[in-house]
Amino acid sequence: MSIFESVSLAIKNIVSSKTRTFLTMLGIIIGVAAVIVIVGLGNGLEGYVTASFSDMGTNTLTVSVQSRGSTRTLDVDQMYEIVEENSEYLDLCSPTVSMSGSIKIGNETMSSTSATGVSEDYFDIRGYTVSDGRWLQYSDMSQRSKVCVIGEYLNLAYYGGNAVGETIRLNGQSFSIIGVMEQEATDLEEGGTDDCIFLPYTTATRITSGMVSSYTITVQDETYLDESKAALEASLYAFFSSDDFYTVSSMSELLETMTSMIDMLVYILVAIAAISLLVGGIGIMNIMLVSVTERTTEIGIRKSLGAKERYIMEQFVLEAALTSALGGVIGIVLGYLLSAAASVLIEMLMGEPITVSPTMFAVGLAFGISAGIGIIFGFLPAKKAAALNPIDALHYS
Repeated sequence: MSIFESVSLAIKNIVSSKTRTFLTMLGIIIGVAAVIVIVGLGNGLEGYVTASFSDMGTNTLTVSVQSRGSTRTLDVDQMYEIVEENSEYLDLCSPTVSMSGSIKIGNETMSSTSATGVSEDYFDIRGYTVSDGRWLQYSDMSQRSKVCVIGEYLNLAYYGGNAVGETIRLNGQSFSIIGVMEQEATDLEEGGTDDCIFLPYTTATRITSGMVSSYTITVQDETYLDESKAALEASLYAFFSSDDFYTVSSMSELLETMTSMIDMLVYILVAIAAISLLVGGIGIMNIMLVSVTERTTEIGIRKSLGAKERYIMEQFVLEAALTSALGGVIGIVLGYLLSAAASVLIEMLMGEPITVSPTMFAVGLAFGISAGIGIIFGFLPAKKAAALNPIDALHYS
């Protein structure tokens, strides 16, 4: 018997018992669909996290400095000197001062608005642009001017789109609005990316009566981010004679940590979903064993007519493999449909455009595993069928 005849006969036997075949491959369908959706969700989360971190700048280093008691502290000028000394690696630098306290527009108090003291280079570091007015300048730093740039949310929600020239109160002091940031987030909302205020860091330190303890620094070439970080840490160590008084972190490191955590979660969920494939394989083996019993007479006739054992084994293994492969195909289609539905549902519930996007590798792997399971779990029934004695099989009723 040729392979084509075996396949044709296998398809005929599968079609003749549609309901049983569907129930047999249900575990395969669920397992393959689950694997595809989970892998797609992992890809979507990785893409979302990568895009979020890219907005914050993967070419930046963040330096947090603690005071070394009364013996020595690192001031802003000294940090700028360190950046200049490592100019082959480091580029722009901005002190960052997070402010706390009351923010008022008219009689309303802003509870979710962030206020940050920065330098004139901060917008270039973050890639922000100004849609109206101007950005902070060096003269604003040197004169400790009471000026600020606000986000588009505040501009539209409280100033009707005409905020430049108006005032806002920070910790009881009045600041003139000199610029409005171009909208960054997709949606304008309270507490979002565009609900923000930027003022000169020199003014912020005077209001808070504190020292600058955080700096945002860009690297000349992102390819040499590790070398840039090492050079900066070496200069800070030389200044403090200890690594207990500073920390240097990069967005790329945080991104790698986040993606590795997502990957680990996806692997665990895929392993759990793969249990459905195992259950499906056991179901196929069980049904094929039943099929061997039901077709004992048929097997006896074929063997008495000269069919070799390998042809009998081939027939049953093919039936199991085709059943499993068909379940894999249905599972792939179902997986893509569920992925599309999940993308829409996530955006509706969370308001975030996370696209659940399965990869061809995951699809191919899921299909390969499903077909492989059919072959593996179909081998035992096939071997049992091939080992039947033709005389005993012909007497079976």
